[in-house]
Amino acid sequence: MNILVLCAGNDARSILLESILNDLSPQRMTAYSAGPAPAESVPTAVLDLLESRDHGIADLDPQSWEAFTGPSAVPVDVVIGLCDLSAYKAPKWPAGAPRGIWLTPDPMAGEATLESVYESLLRRAKAFLKHSFEIMDEGEANAALKRIGKL
Repeated sequence: MNILVLCAGNDARSILLESILNDLSPQRMTAYSAGPAPAESVPTAVLDLLESRDHGIADLDPQSWEAFTGPSAVPVDVVIGLCDLSAYKAPKWPAGAPRGIWLTPDPMAGEATLESVYESLLRRAKAFLKHSFEIMDEGEANAALKRIGKL
């Protein structure tokens, strides 16, 4: 199962959740992250936090969500947005791919600490993994994603 985590700059929140999901369930899924206006690099503070929590950081690079469109793109099974992306024209994601919005404060803008955002995303990731999204219908999956986003 391929999970796409979206956030505008793809530099902190989405990078954190990508890393958490990949480390919690490497046999079950692959998480990717992207955004409409990706940063040039992942901030050192984000990388330091991930390393301090024993996450691998080698392949973490901000990327455009355009990389997940078109015939040669990685197929996306679930899309999770972590910020308000309404100012951007989103690409067309595959029909039937469940989508959830888990609004999360931006630690790079001082809206929360990196540690508190990490803990919130870790809690949501663990809740996400308790569900069998692979066999849920779209409506059921969307409802589960909405509930998890409120944690």
